[in-house]
Amino acid sequence: MRQYLLSIYQPDGDPPPPEVLAPIMADLDAVNEEMRAAGAWVFSVGLHPASTATVVRARDGEDLLTDGPFTEGKEHIGGFTVVNAPDLDAALVWGAKLARALTLPVEVRPVA
Repeated sequence: MRQYLLSIYQPDGDPPPPEVLAPIMADLDAVNEEMRAAGAWVFSVGLHPASTATVVRARDGEDLLTDGPFTEGKEHIGGFTVVNAPDLDAALVWGAKLARALTLPVEVRPVA
């Protein structure tokens, strides 16, 4: 069984108001519970906004720190889930379920 990273891309800025976010989070909880019941769920994590990131580069024996995300953009990874799946097609099913629950794009990538 392979592992797949399901990266959730969300727009920068404030989260939706509670009346919009609450049903989305309930749908997310249901998908996560379905993954657990199927033995696919490995772990999930949400991230703080991209503005809280720090990029570290090693240059000429020095550590160069830059505040902010690695790439500029209007959307960044807001969280991710790692799943066990027999193949890419099965992982894509989980990615699609997450995308429907969250109403956000989900990138599915095999773990090396």
